Amino acid sequence: MAIYTEQEAREILEKAMSFSNADACVMYLSGSESGNIRYARNTVSTAGHQSNQSLQVVANFGKKSGTATIDEFDDESLKSVVQRAEELAQLSPENPEFMDPLEPQTYDRPVNYVEATANIKPEYRAEVAASSIQPASEQEVTAAGFLDDGVSFRAMLNSKDLFAYDKSTNVDFTVTMRTNDGTGSGWVTRDYNDISKFDPEEAAAIAIEKAVLSKKARAIEPGRYTVILEPAAAGDLLRNMYRSLGARTADEGRSFMSKEGGGTKLGEKIVDERVNIWSDPLHPDVPTATWNGDGLPLKKTSWLENGVVKNLAYDRYWASKSGVDPVPFPLNMIMEGGDMSREELIKSTKRGILVTRFWYIRSVDPQTLLYTGLTRDGTFYIENGEIKYPVKNFRFNESPIIMLNNLEALGEQVRVNGNLIPYMKIRDFTFTSLSDAV
Repeated sequence: MAIYTEQEAREILEKAMSFSNADACVMYLSGSESGNIRYARNTVSTAGHQSNQSLQVVANFGKKSGTATIDEFDDESLKSVVQRAEELAQLSPENPEFMDPLEPQTYDRPVNYVEATANIKPEYRAEVAASSIQPASEQEVTAAGFLDDGVSFRAMLNSKDLFAYDKSTNVDFTVTMRTNDGTGSGWVTRDYNDISKFDPEEAAAIAIEKAVLSKKARAIEPGRYTVILEPAAAGDLLRNMYRSLGARTADEGRSFMSKEGGGTKLGEKIVDERVNIWSDPLHPDVPTATWNGDGLPLKKTSWLENGVVKNLAYDRYWASKSGVDPVPFPLNMIMEGGDMSREELIKSTKRGILVTRFWYIRSVDPQTLLYTGLTRDGTFYIENGEIKYPVKNFRFNESPIIMLNNLEALGEQVRVNGNLIPYMKIRDFTFTSLSDAV
């Protein structure tokens, strides 16, 4: 059994902690049960189930730490893993950034577990695959997809009796549709905590439609275009920006949040005033755990408000060094959207490009967050409010900071990779060359 109740998890952790002789100790217990199905060439290729459990022990003597891991929880195994962690700690050099374990904390009750998702059966996964394969084969399209669902838990206990527990569910789905002549491609991604929100027929239909519409794409000149970014495309660039909101890299002059000559951009307006980004572990559409790996509580936090930087993330060490309270990195990001649908954004565009998603994104300049990458799986030319024809894929060079300063309109929010991202209409998006890849 890989999924333990809160009480069962606590009992295992307390038993293991009773064997510790270290100055300080932190233990992490986790487990998961997951199932999956993969298909390609309109045929299921693999299906499986995984069950995993693990206990990690971090023992400390002064500022020296040792870590050991085990997946058996009888008394002898627990004694052994604790002893091993303590032996390694005695052999380790001191960590100058070591922080003593936290005192007990108070956490919000998470809302990221849904029983129906935890109870998904192989028959359901087969139905999801069929909902892609059957309509694809009827339209001379080939489907390749992957569905992964699971339930997991994690718990921690430290030598100061801080205890935290979380149980969550998730389902992740992607499907790529290719026309049988090899000239058209469509793609869709979906992810939820609650399986009842997932409509596999709707997802497959969108991917098929894009594949058919993108057949025999035309080449047009690279340059600066107004673009409509679907949430998956916008999220690819924004995710890189989120990861750069750390206070330490900003203070040390190593990120786009660093000011020339010293200091950070905290409190400064860096993007369009319509940009509001926050995190919230209790948001019903993108719920997460309510504590992080250090045991710090996660709360609703504003990161950008009316284009102004409101917070930077401080881990416990850097917060102590800086004389401020810790601000944990979030587990989700939510960007405020608007009321316009994808179709309405297209209708409002005189000349532009619709982008389904980006891939192979690489950093060009960390200081400006300049990235390069390629469009993929459905790129279309818009003229006078209508999609006129598919276009060949582009290489782009763009920064999410420049992008959010060239914002023309925001559309409806969509969940993508655990975040809420709106459709975006952006002017002067830079495409530098063409790609022959479909």
